[in-house]
Amino acid sequence: MALRLVFMGTPDFAVPTLRKIADSGYEIVAVYTRAPQPAGRKLELKPSAIAREAERLQLPVFTPETLKGADATATMRTHGGDVAVVVAYGLILPKPILDVFPRRFFNLHASRLPRWRGAAPIERAIMAGDEKTGVMVMRMEEGLDTGPVVRQKTVKIEPDATAGDLHDMLSRLGADLTLSALVALQKRTLRTNPQVDADATYAHKIDKNETRIDWAKPWNEVHNHCRGLSPFPGAWCEFPGAGRVKILRTTKGEGGGSPGRVLDDKLTIACGSGAVRLLQLQRAGKQPMAADEFLRGTPVAPATVLH
Repeated sequence: MALRLVFMGTPDFAVPTLRKIADSGYEIVAVYTRAPQPAGRKLELKPSAIAREAERLQLPVFTPETLKGADATATMRTHGGDVAVVVAYGLILPKPILDVFPRRFFNLHASRLPRWRGAAPIERAIMAGDEKTGVMVMRMEEGLDTGPVVRQKTVKIEPDATAGDLHDMLSRLGADLTLSALVALQKRTLRTNPQVDADATYAHKIDKNETRIDWAKPWNEVHNHCRGLSPFPGAWCEFPGAGRVKILRTTKGEGGGSPGRVLDDKLTIACGSGAVRLLQLQRAGKQPMAADEFLRGTPVAPATVLH
């Protein structure tokens, strides 16, 4: 008999996993996601990516503001689920909720645990210059991403890959890993590997105050900063006459000079040491565009200084 599942997730990253589970014949008895949030210029309420996918799959959706309290626990029990799967849900799961599915509450996390526990593992791995990352399925505990790992996959971070590139790759791999874990659980062949807490690092949520580019840093740190924050929230700088511009893709450039100085007609920018070349940019209210397209609408002469 197939397992009955409760799925808990919110953003695009979780959609491949929900879809994979549904397509594999498991009965999804409830989908929990964050409530609709204001979006766009009119701040209209927009349902989450998981809410939209669950509606397409004709699955029951629950959007509680909190999971604390006896009522939330009682509601969870009424679903009659055998196992719960969590993928970037966004709400804290208190112990009474975890206890509804003892040893059968699993979480998909986009890092090589215990490295980069927490809210922004993809972004932090790139910003730190990591050459590898991964995706893991772990058994959930009360601690922050502390549970034993049941499935894992390591991937190389390509030198110019952005957080968006890595996000899409890991979300697909994570869906396969989660399904593999469920199959092993059903066959009673699932094995766990405890994390080494002494090796833990934490991927704190990205703060808007750390998004501005500091051209005085070495080129590789500027490069990692830009691609780690792409496409959202986006690293940015000020262009004379154009205002704030997000830098979405960069690569290693040739040359050097005073930090922030434009070195050529291809948007190569000097850093504290070395240089980066800007490949993709986005002006406020506009779509992302390649550097040559940007320059056609916003000429930037060599020797211009970006701030």
